[in-house]
Amino acid sequence: MDLNLPGSELAWLAATLLAGGFVTGILSGLFGVGGGGILVPILYGLFTAIGVDEASRMHLAVGTSLAIIVPTSFRSFRSHHKRGVVDMQILRSLGPPVAAGVVLGIVVAAFVEGSFLKIVYVVTASVMALKLFAGGSRLQLGATMPGNPVNAAVGATIGAISTLIGIGGGVFISSYMTMFGRFIHQAVATSSGFGPIIAIPATLGYIWAGWGTPDLPPGSLGYVSFLGAAIVTPASVLAAPLGVRIGHGISRRKLEIAFGVFLLSVAVRFLVDLLQGLSS
Repeated sequence: MDLNLPGSELAWLAATLLAGGFVTGILSGLFGVGGGGILVPILYGLFTAIGVDEASRMHLAVGTSLAIIVPTSFRSFRSHHKRGVVDMQILRSLGPPVAAGVVLGIVVAAFVEGSFLKIVYVVTASVMALKLFAGGSRLQLGATMPGNPVNAAVGATIGAISTLIGIGGGVFISSYMTMFGRFIHQAVATSSGFGPIIAIPATLGYIWAGWGTPDLPPGSLGYVSFLGAAIVTPASVLAAPLGVRIGHGISRRKLEIAFGVFLLSVAVRFLVDLLQGLSS
């Protein structure tokens, strides 16, 4: 792996990571997500530029994204909680099955190729975006949140998928809650609390899954680049409260549409990358 990059290129990469960190923080506060949707493509491009083996590249991007989500999601959750809009009952009931799903996701990630992670990313982001574009009661499944075993199954699925694609689960928790009559602002606020529940064990899992993998960048433990995380995290943490303030000043429908555009852009980015891989 060639790490002897020119100073100007290193500066450009650092600036890209800082910009990505700022956008990550805004998205975390605005949509209740950890920003993995924007971070994973940026990190993937960075690791491509410095020559990380393609077999490890996507795993390293996902694992590093999860590490960055930990402090960002904590900051976002605290900001929402201070406003009194977090439903702690949902957080407590869905937390354990989500954590169990994270364990399942870690085991799967340890044995699949990077292309599989990209496919999961494209499918899940596209489905969620279509639901948000449809909006309103057209995709309403009920007026109240279901109990177990539905919550247990949904929570475990959310934990597993979030671990495989490097996000804090806000994408799925928000959509799940709005399908059962919860307002988007409360759904976004509550979903931010699942970031730490997913990201902390998932980060440890990617360290384990990549332990001993050769030719990873300096500053990496398994499939987590702590050097990359150190550059992105400060900007994302500082920007998260700004995203919260913006989110609370936007109407429900505008927030749904913006969230859908965000998700669809992520899906398109990875679909293009998959198609390029098939043609090469």
